[in-house]
Amino acid sequence: MPDYGHEPIFGSFATPVNEPTFAAVESAIAAENAGFDLVSIQDHPYQPRFHDTWTLMSYIAARTSRISITANVFNLPLRPPAMLAKSVATLDQLSGGRIEVGIGAGGFWDPIVAMGGPRRTPGESLVGLSEAIDIMHEMWDTSKPGGVHYRGEIYTVDGAKRGPAPAHEVGIWVGGYKPRMLGLIGGKADGWLPSLSRLEGGLEDVARMNAVIDEAALAAGREPADIRRLFNHSGRPGSPREGRLTGPSEAWVDDLVELAIDYGMSGFIIGGDDRYTLDVIGAEVIPAAREAIRRARA
Repeated sequence: MPDYGHEPIFGSFATPVNEPTFAAVESAIAAENAGFDLVSIQDHPYQPRFHDTWTLMSYIAARTSRISITANVFNLPLRPPAMLAKSVATLDQLSGGRIEVGIGAGGFWDPIVAMGGPRRTPGESLVGLSEAIDIMHEMWDTSKPGGVHYRGEIYTVDGAKRGPAPAHEVGIWVGGYKPRMLGLIGGKADGWLPSLSRLEGGLEDVARMNAVIDEAALAAGREPADIRRLFNHSGRPGSPREGRLTGPSEAWVDDLVELAIDYGMSGFIIGGDDRYTLDVIGAEVIPAAREAIRRARA
């Protein structure tokens, strides 16, 4: 599928290490100063060297003024959806509409269970994620009377009070690669958030998976363009040219235009906390890529 027409957004991937204490916060501030649109943070609460992602997002929101913030991605089995919806809406209001929701079905089950979470099969994980999206939307919909009543296979909500509503229409971006998950994304999610390194078939996989998402969107009465396509990539400009998104900044810009126009990608999240990478991408890649994508669309 060609270009879906979304305005490009550029994100960073701040590692939530707790030593030094403020490393991820400083990385987020540096990304904002460099011109990034988004800072994303992985969510692995069982890692002893990591801060809690939700608490860290809240602190970053208080220390920044413009940049949007998301988990990449929330660990759903350790974050019940009704409570997650409440937390997201609260922080979205307090931050002036700067929160998005990257979310996953779960993984690393042994440490999840060690922290008191459930152990789920792949099928149960998919069902739980589908139900969680429904519950979050219901919790945010303050136009309906009464509480939220939801009885699913994984989650039950019995009359929870709705609200608060977020300050803006929060996107729910889902990471996933298999057909059933891609179908769920097309049917219910607002974005697809894969990592390029996990696509063994490269851009052929992007095209194939986009087609699955598009078909599911149409089957659900949606438009394929209702789902933003984002990706994670680890790299830095100036490295030797060894495939896409390597080499000099000019090559990065050409690659990003190809990804946007030919493969429908419009969210580009680049891993790396070092200031050099953030500054170079902010100065040499982001403005040039925005302009090049604009020209290609014109």
